[in-house]
Amino acid sequence: MSLAVAPRARHGVQMLRVLAVDDEAPALSELSYLLREDARVGHVATAPDGVKALQDMVQMIGAGERLDGVFLDVRMPGLNGLDLARLIGGFPAPPRLVFVTAHDDCAVQAFELEAVDYLLKPVRPERLTEAVRRLSASIAAPGADEAAMDVIPVELGGRTRFIPQQAVWYAEAQGDYVRLHTADGGFLVRMSLSALERRWAGSGFIRAHRSTLVNARHVSELRFDAGRALLRVGTETLPVSRRHTRQVREQLVRQYRGGDGQ
Repeated sequence: MSLAVAPRARHGVQMLRVLAVDDEAPALSELSYLLREDARVGHVATAPDGVKALQDMVQMIGAGERLDGVFLDVRMPGLNGLDLARLIGGFPAPPRLVFVTAHDDCAVQAFELEAVDYLLKPVRPERLTEAVRRLSASIAAPGADEAAMDVIPVELGGRTRFIPQQAVWYAEAQGDYVRLHTADGGFLVRMSLSALERRWAGSGFIRAHRSTLVNARHVSELRFDAGRALLRVGTETLPVSRRHTRQVREQLVRQYRGGDGQ
């Protein structure tokens, strides 16, 4: 694989450089073709398996070449897509990840690895177009646009349910998990609250307590009772730690002033 070819530039916008990884030749050919048809993609490289992809990426880093995103299959011999994604996460400046797979049972793990998107085969062109849009947005404004469009997969009795980020009232740390509180109840996701806070940075979520991340969209009241700050979030009342009180108040005021166009 070579990524030495300079990406096309259109209207001053830097074109994406991506890598497609799949051990099935027809699927890899179709995916790379669809990616090349997207006007936002300037260069598409391919790799037939995870080991080759890792080797090529290491060479690319050594040569100082840029890679914006990796579109990778999950079930591959030797080094599967999830393990490859974990290795990519250790790179100094890891590319964004988009999983493309025939299996719908790895969406939660993909979310834990902070994937931009999760596509099911056969890939529909319009669905791939949306994945490229999310990839491009996450690079242009890291964490903001992708978080605003985020959906969180959770396992429920053998099914995967997708919870829109906008529907989350607040997230609460519970050991190695985070419980997402919504109008429909609570849902457990295996990840840290700090990782979720980084993923949703700039999207209107506020750390109100060391164990609580609050969605400002659903905050209807900030009040003080016996010197302690309390937030009304959805139908819940949540305490704000003294350490975070000033930051919460300033961030709420700043956000709603911005929303009023002041």
